[in-house]
Amino acid sequence: MSYTTLSLSQTPPLSVPLRYLLIAPLFAAAAGLVLLFFPEALMSRWTPATLAATHLLTLGFLAMTMFGALQQLLPVLAGTTIPRASLFSSAIHVALTSGTLLLVSGMGTGNALSMQLGTLLLVLTVGVFVAVIGYALMRARSAHATVWSMGIALLSLLITVLMGAGLLMHFGWHAPLAHPLTDLHLMWGLIGWVSVLLIGVAWQVVPMFQLTPDYPRVMRRVLAPLLLIGLIVWSVVRLALDAGNAPFLLVMTSLIVFATTTLWLQQQRRRRLPDVTLSFWRVAMAALMGAMLLMLVPGDHALLIGVLLILGFAMSAVNGMLYKIVPFLIWLHLNNRLQTSGRWQGSVPNMRQIIAEAALRTHYRVHLLMLGMMLGAAIWPMALARAAGAALAISSLLLGWNLLQGVRIYRRVLRDAAAV
Repeated sequence: MSYTTLSLSQTPPLSVPLRYLLIAPLFAAAAGLVLLFFPEALMSRWTPATLAATHLLTLGFLAMTMFGALQQLLPVLAGTTIPRASLFSSAIHVALTSGTLLLVSGMGTGNALSMQLGTLLLVLTVGVFVAVIGYALMRARSAHATVWSMGIALLSLLITVLMGAGLLMHFGWHAPLAHPLTDLHLMWGLIGWVSVLLIGVAWQVVPMFQLTPDYPRVMRRVLAPLLLIGLIVWSVVRLALDAGNAPFLLVMTSLIVFATTTLWLQQQRRRRLPDVTLSFWRVAMAALMGAMLLMLVPGDHALLIGVLLILGFAMSAVNGMLYKIVPFLIWLHLNNRLQTSGRWQGSVPNMRQIIAEAALRTHYRVHLLMLGMMLGAAIWPMALARAAGAALAISSLLLGWNLLQGVRIYRRVLRDAAAV
């Protein structure tokens, strides 16, 4: 994988992804505040506070970052554009933000009308997003495995949202309790949508930014389809036959193979310079393997598995990606803007200067502390839940602050160039 394979000339305006990426940490911080003020959220997965915090993380943080990243990566990696990208981005951003806030507030307070409005808005938003991005994928000039992974992830997102709407209607617009569809909703979201999209982006981002060899070609071709097949078979077995989780072994094995391969590739890096983003990725891969193995242990470990998948795997990997993608985008747009103006004789900051390495290390340490406290709080909630919630809020705000510093450098360089 190299920069020469990217369609950099088709990159959308910087505001298209950044409006998503800058607001996402605030949702994660809000989830931390929920745990701080309602520590009972970690005593059961069915409390209103638990459901509110979970959806602040999955919709407000993960979906928000992924919606923004997809709109940026689609033109660059797949060579296809989104019509009227800025207008589309603004409309989806407002709708996703509003729908998430309505749904979460309804779950937290038990307000049925808020849940209904939030669900309706989210179903419409996701439907439009999947239709537009899916159409763009069908016109993609690239046949890279990332394109197929994006398509499978979008299908999984639509299934996840429809299952969620079905659950809320089934329970009369009250917070959903134990039901076979609840586990399916969770796994289609975390595995089919989040994991498959992260995996598809990893095919490109890990070799390009971490200077590793490419993933094996067979893995790139078959992993995402295997995960889709595994989820379909497991869903049918759970719903139609009311059987156990044996079919889920295909999903678990596939994810463990991906995690171990990623760690192995990172050991083959061509350049051994210290890189904090690699540490985020290593934590993500360890958490993913831990969650899969914990599923084999008898007993109810739902909260621990949720912490490992959402915070350990997904949030760690997203942090690692954002700290590469955002500096790269700022560097790219600065070069494009300044070359077009033809008036700037200075130099553009490199990616390591856009977000300082010391700031990344500080955030990584806080993130590790937060993850350890959240895992402990899933076992001893009343002792650690408040402290874990505070750590989650602080870690999320650090992420947002670091990203904002990159934007400030972007504006400063442009301001200095205009003054020449």
